[in-house]
Amino acid sequence: MTIIVNPHNPQEEQVLLSFLDNMKYDYSQEDDTFVLSETQQKEVLERDREYEAGETETYSIEEIITHFNIKEK
Repeated sequence: MTIIVNPHNPQEEQVLLSFLDNMKYDYSQEDDTFVLSETQQKEVLERDREYEAGETETYSIEEIITHFNIKEK
């Protein structure tokens, strides 16, 4: 099961984490420090522009599975 919680401030986050720890729940947190470099940001924006301009091709998951002959486990 996945539950996404977005606390409104650091105090709410601490209260939630304390509760989870106190109840001995296993949980994971996203790393909010992930940052794209300027080069990576430009690449993402360029790929987005190419997509919007119709300069790239897209494939459905079914097409990808068929193309690469992927077998389900």
